[in-house]
Amino acid sequence: MTTHDALKSGRRAFLTRGLAGAALVGVATHLPPGAAGAAETITARTAAAAPDQAAPDQDRRAILGMAGTFKVTFDFRETTPFLADYKPIAPKTSGGEEVVRVVEDTGSVIRLQHLLVVDGDDGLPVVVKHWRQDWVYQPAGVLAYQGTGHWSLTPIDSAAARGAWSQTVWQTDDSPRYGGVGRWRHDAGVSRWTSEETWRPLARRDATRHPPYDRYNGINRHALTPAGWVHEQDNAKIGSREGNLVTFVHETVINTYNRFADFPVAAADDYWAKTTVYWAAVRGAWDQAIAQHQGVSVTEEANNGSVTGKALMGLADSIAKGGKSVPDAIAEARRVIADATRATAKSGA
Repeated sequence: MTTHDALKSGRRAFLTRGLAGAALVGVATHLPPGAAGAAETITARTAAAAPDQAAPDQDRRAILGMAGTFKVTFDFRETTPFLADYKPIAPKTSGGEEVVRVVEDTGSVIRLQHLLVVDGDDGLPVVVKHWRQDWVYQPAGVLAYQGTGHWSLTPIDSAAARGAWSQTVWQTDDSPRYGGVGRWRHDAGVSRWTSEETWRPLARRDATRHPPYDRYNGINRHALTPAGWVHEQDNAKIGSREGNLVTFVHETVINTYNRFADFPVAAADDYWAKTTVYWAAVRGAWDQAIAQHQGVSVTEEANNGSVTGKALMGLADSIAKGGKSVPDAIAEARRVIADATRATAKSGA
């Protein structure tokens, strides 16, 4: 089973396994010098607006608290329609087993990488690199979704950035998904971060159905719980009708992470150890493309998020199985990203 096939299999499992387990492991990964390449990183471009102020320990503990070993469930529910001819789809619940590593922690920048563990056709565990979330304290800017296939680096006023954290979420192949800014609060017995409203591209669960809407306008909240943490979303599903953007329906999403450890965590450890340098270079290649244009355009694809997904994930799969060498895979990945972003830039996407 290839990584691409495993990703599809894992997502199918989400829909059929119900309350399956999910695990997160919070282990810092230190990359060798130069592993991310020579590109100027987006982290540098969106670094702290007020670097003399250290990130609050309570905020950092909350972010790092999202690492650990967990069982995860996903609950998606369309609620109120806003067009007379739109009927909400049936609720969807799913689950899976994940590992999340602390890829980087500089104090004001924290990167958390999710790794999905699924059962292969032969009964052995298969690891699929899943989404990544990057947190930056007092950011100078954030990579924001602007509409189909386009993201831009959006500056943040220093007053708005003071005391705030940006969260940028990346697809399975490290192409961008969405970014937002909010503040952590620690009161009434709960540590929680809430974003402002942010646009996001459709998730696979919706994109593969080809619905009449083409984006979300949502508010994200991350909160720690006694058992782990929860990611809550309040989404408006938006699309074009008669040349105007309209809201089709509202949706609530509750992704719950409860501590759990009874699954093959070692398989995720092994995959990440073999592919860490490759994925660092892929992040660097995306950063270079984003820095070059103060944003990036790349064609969206329903099954993979971006058109680069199948190729970039496949290269990592080959490395993990002892096929391609890391240098060869990195060179090919850079060509894939350059070609995809160059093509969409020329087309005016």
